[in-house]
Amino acid sequence: MIIRTWRPNPHLFEINTHLFIRRLSEKHHRRLSLAAVPDEEWQAFRKQGFDLLWLMGVWRRSQAARQEALRHPGLRREYDRALPDWTDADVQGSPYAIYDYSPDPALGEPEELMQLRVKLSRLGLGLILDFVPNHVAVDHPWVNSHPDWFVPGGEADARAQPGRSFASQKGIYLAHGKDPNFPPWTDSAQLNLYSSELRQALIEELLQIAEVADGVRCDMAMLVLNAVFERTWGKYLAGYPRPQTEFWAEALQQVREKRPDFLFLAEAYWGLERQLQQLGFDFTYDKAFYDRLRHRSPDEISVYLTEDGLYHKRSVRFIENHDEPRAVTAFGWERSLAAATVLATLPGLRLFHYGQLEGRRIHLPIQLVRAPVEEVDPGVTDFYGRLLAITDQPAFHEGAWQILEAAPAWPGNESYRNLLAWSWQYGRQWRIVIINYSGSPAQGRIRLSLPGETAIILYDELNNETYVRDSAELSSPGLYVALGPWRAHLLSYMARA
Repeated sequence: MIIRTWRPNPHLFEINTHLFIRRLSEKHHRRLSLAAVPDEEWQAFRKQGFDLLWLMGVWRRSQAARQEALRHPGLRREYDRALPDWTDADVQGSPYAIYDYSPDPALGEPEELMQLRVKLSRLGLGLILDFVPNHVAVDHPWVNSHPDWFVPGGEADARAQPGRSFASQKGIYLAHGKDPNFPPWTDSAQLNLYSSELRQALIEELLQIAEVADGVRCDMAMLVLNAVFERTWGKYLAGYPRPQTEFWAEALQQVREKRPDFLFLAEAYWGLERQLQQLGFDFTYDKAFYDRLRHRSPDEISVYLTEDGLYHKRSVRFIENHDEPRAVTAFGWERSLAAATVLATLPGLRLFHYGQLEGRRIHLPIQLVRAPVEEVDPGVTDFYGRLLAITDQPAFHEGAWQILEAAPAWPGNESYRNLLAWSWQYGRQWRIVIINYSGSPAQGRIRLSLPGETAIILYDELNNETYVRDSAELSSPGLYVALGPWRAHLLSYMARA
């Protein structure tokens, strides 16, 4: 068995697979499938510094989910907003109402996933695919073959609470999948995680995915935790005892017996991220970090980052993904680039989204398989090109991370509170990150302890500037910094042997 190792703090790129294959087919003037994508298209991701590619939406879509996507009033309004000239042909079922774990026919044949994994491995890339533990599509084969694997509904209940349940082809009422805080997903059927047979069937699906991928992004992973599942569905499952073990403990153990290097990423919320890490997940979503970048002060961001270092090393950082609005739209142009600098220079898994590097502004519903034409923003593209090249360096992956203290540049100047600062040390190399995360100019002092000569030469790789400072000044009172709104320094220093 060949066991792959992944560098710390990896870079992951989320690809909308249907849109990606469509765009490349147009570019190369022929219909492409997953295995037929030219090597240079994948190599481009590696050259940008990505370690992992998440092909979102690979699995076979559901026809019943497509019909629901076409008639759902709220979704139709979203299609109108994102793609005003959309037609029925542009709509497919949700990639999270899965019919089965085989590649969607529009993307290629089943054997192409293994071929793709081998190709990506040769190019130095890992393949991440989706896994949905909480629900399947309403027309999934299990609905008819194993109705006991689902949370039951009832005819009276369906009349009393329209949208909570549905009748299968055999006339058996089953519950739709749901997050307890939101209405049910009416294109889905809720799996019964109290069923030991269902649990093992899901693990078998994971084992099959582990043969063709290097990891999985687990959708809404916290929904199948015993305590969450019981609060949501316990009253409908009186005949089933609550399992003594967590599903994820069973699943990760069985998969890693065969693939010890297999990566597990959890989409998770509600403060349950640490529990999932303790159950063995390599990385968990850090929505709290995203919310702080959007809505909180730099002070609050700094305090958050000083808490529980191991948790942060195993967090998934992002400023957009297929669920969140586009970064340029949500944050604003300048602020989105400052947020990207924060994202790319912190510990953890750094997630970038399809279209983010070009400055796309339109958030596309995941049911659409055609995107509107948007102009590429050259300023955003140039910025990400520089940022990704800098943060591809070993110091930002293998180095030791430390948050730095900011102090006033002079008495009474409180703008230093808007500065975020940290360093990475890798052998004799230092990378110093200083970001003015505010819409106003900021001045401050950043205390540094760098070995070497009296004259310290700092090179700003992001802005191509060189600064010479006295080493005594750096430790006290500290490196003087003056940054415009949303601007940053990415400073490098190499100590002599």
